[in-house]
Amino acid sequence: MRIFILSLLLATTATPIMAQESAADFVYPQATGHNIPAPKDVAYPGVMKLSVDASDTTRGIFVVDQSIPVAATGNVTLLFPAWLPGNHAPRGQIEKIVDIRFSVDGKPVQWTRDSLDVFAFHIPVPEGAKNIRAQFKFASATVSDQGRIVMTPAMLNLQPNSVSLYPAGYYVRQIPVDMSVTYPAGWTQAGALRVSSRKGNTINYERTNYETLVDSPIFAGKYYRQDKLSPTVTANWFADEAKDLAAKPEQIAMHKKLVAEAKAAFGMEHFDHYDFLTALTDEMGGIGLEHHRSSENGVNPGYFLEWDKGPGRRNLLPHEYTHSWAGKYRRPAGLATPDFRTPMQNNLLWAYEGIDQFYGYVLGARSGLFSKQQTLDALAAIAANLAERKGRNWRALEDTTHDPIITARRPKGWVSMQRSEDYYNEGLVVWLEADSIIRAQSKGKKSIDDFAKIFYGGTPGDYKVKPFVFGDIVTALNQIVPYDWASFLDTRINKPAPTLNLNGFTNNGYRLTYTDKQNDYLKSVEDSNLDLSYSLGMTVNKDAKVTAVMWDSPAFQNGITVGTKILSVNGRAYSKEALKDAITAVKGSKNPIKFILQKGDYYENLDLAYQGGLRYPVLEKIGGGESGLDRLLKPQTP
Repeated sequence: MRIFILSLLLATTATPIMAQESAADFVYPQATGHNIPAPKDVAYPGVMKLSVDASDTTRGIFVVDQSIPVAATGNVTLLFPAWLPGNHAPRGQIEKIVDIRFSVDGKPVQWTRDSLDVFAFHIPVPEGAKNIRAQFKFASATVSDQGRIVMTPAMLNLQPNSVSLYPAGYYVRQIPVDMSVTYPAGWTQAGALRVSSRKGNTINYERTNYETLVDSPIFAGKYYRQDKLSPTVTANWFADEAKDLAAKPEQIAMHKKLVAEAKAAFGMEHFDHYDFLTALTDEMGGIGLEHHRSSENGVNPGYFLEWDKGPGRRNLLPHEYTHSWAGKYRRPAGLATPDFRTPMQNNLLWAYEGIDQFYGYVLGARSGLFSKQQTLDALAAIAANLAERKGRNWRALEDTTHDPIITARRPKGWVSMQRSEDYYNEGLVVWLEADSIIRAQSKGKKSIDDFAKIFYGGTPGDYKVKPFVFGDIVTALNQIVPYDWASFLDTRINKPAPTLNLNGFTNNGYRLTYTDKQNDYLKSVEDSNLDLSYSLGMTVNKDAKVTAVMWDSPAFQNGITVGTKILSVNGRAYSKEALKDAITAVKGSKNPIKFILQKGDYYENLDLAYQGGLRYPVLEKIGGGESGLDRLLKPQTP
């Protein structure tokens, strides 16, 4: 009997009573909102009037007064641009729109925000109404943690998408608009939009459509320089101080050469005029953003004055200029949307940003903005970094095209495993390999430039959008040389690969290798940071804090993470020199490097075993004579 009772107790205690959720006794509410008309390709009946006061450089507040002719009555929806071309994600700064008020024919009306699409405002419009007036302010960032600073005491960057609304239900190219802007007294403005008239500090611009308006940002400033680079291309320079605009003739000559080399590569120009808008500043926020007839560029204040210190951001202008052909004129079909509410599909960004990254370096070398050696050193750094991406094992290059939406360009703790927007640099590597295949298949008679001319060419001066799909790329490549391009691109783009394919380098005459000597290019881009990516597998900033750790590297295996602070190395207070000396001293020995680390409020002693010495990537020439890569980087114009 006792055995039976014990067995019963054991059985009872072995089956715990589980909590249960009872059936829901309510019905979930249906989502409301989105009563927003889809865009149609019909002309908007009337012209929007947009007035912007951009003179408040103290507070960085843009004051907007906009008039929108009534096209329909009832519930009218006005939209703030969300999906912005070149951003590859919904980056419209709706949070900075304040003090918004609407009136219809002079009478104030109560607006409501759409509960599902917060970029949409619903306005009640009665029968017979003629005009909607929108008044609001764009409170731009005053410190960097609020976003990019676009107005300083010396300059501003006016992006029309941040200071305007547009009516839902129409293709944005079908909505005409007149814009006027009031600038601080004595300032000069520049942009792709042309001036129709001016009165005092207020400039009226020529009528355009809303799509072109958003694609036509403006720079303005107190200190300004203009250089004509060709009959159709103008360089507009703005600086924090007048002295920073002291460019030498040979420096401007290189920018003229850039324009000539781009026309030679692509065969023609897809614009009636083009304006480089470049800020030499450490006060206004940095930017590199493409537009069809202009580009927004942010470079260091010493862009001209510190030219001999290294190329710095000189790669930026060739990259953004190339976008006029690749990304603006020829655009992946999923990015050619009818308005700024329709989500964009990023799948082919390797054939957009990737080809721009490729030609950014090629045209930089051909123009002289980068020396040939600086270009080779930059390409070596790109290849080495990609080769260390452990995320290649699980994530295909194509999937990284979604990163602007997935990550919104926030910092990552383990970027070598997570991967980032690798379609830029790995796209470059893929296009370099395509160039090597074209050269091999044509026995040196053709190159990637032949593809560029037929794929990105067209009617000179025509800046309409010509979308493309994957098959269009394959067809164009086969027009140059017959090859199984579809399989080549599918393998490189759509499939994870544990190792980076370096055929574009080796078949074009160079191999990636490593040395213990840091070249001048790496020194110039390292600045005050210490990049030990290919030795200990980490990067350390000027404050002795680790800013990046390579997955499976010695640093990773020893528990060093982003944010770790290095207090001492082998008994010496941390410095770049102390750590480099320690790595060199233990090369080939069994002695560890001794660290004292700080992780938050915790301290740690670490003996790190590493005997590989300092390692820096370089491209080494294979054989003699002129190789494919040598020819690729050679100027094509006199």
